[in-house]
Amino acid sequence: MKADINVTPLIDVLLVLLIIFMLVAPVAPRALEASLPSRSEGPSDPAPASLVLEVRADTFALNTSPVLTLEDLERRLRAAFATRGDGTLFVRVEGGVAYERAVAAIDAAHGAGASRIGLLEDQAPRNGSTAGTGQ
Repeated sequence: MKADINVTPLIDVLLVLLIIFMLVAPVAPRALEASLPSRSEGPSDPAPASLVLEVRADTFALNTSPVLTLEDLERRLRAAFATRGDGTLFVRVEGGVAYERAVAAIDAAHGAGASRIGLLEDQAPRNGSTAGTGQ
């Protein structure tokens, strides 16, 4: 006597599940999490200038103002974030800067109160590239 598994009920269940998922999938809510600005009724104040941190090989620069040490950078960032409504900071790193130095600067910014940190790309052409110069 040989016992065979009856797969007909299994296939029936799988087909029913497939039909249920095909009916439910288009109805399922889809959402995108985005932080949109709130709408104000009166005239709004002009947005403050963005904070841009430049990490260089020997110094840092906060909005083109040189900063020598990480402690001084963190102190100035704390003061800047205290007067601003948001904790947004943009970071630009020069080409030859060590990875550890860039991470230390970003860590200091996070410790000073930066809640959103964006990375900026360097605008200068690299390695003698002539892209966009017409040469």
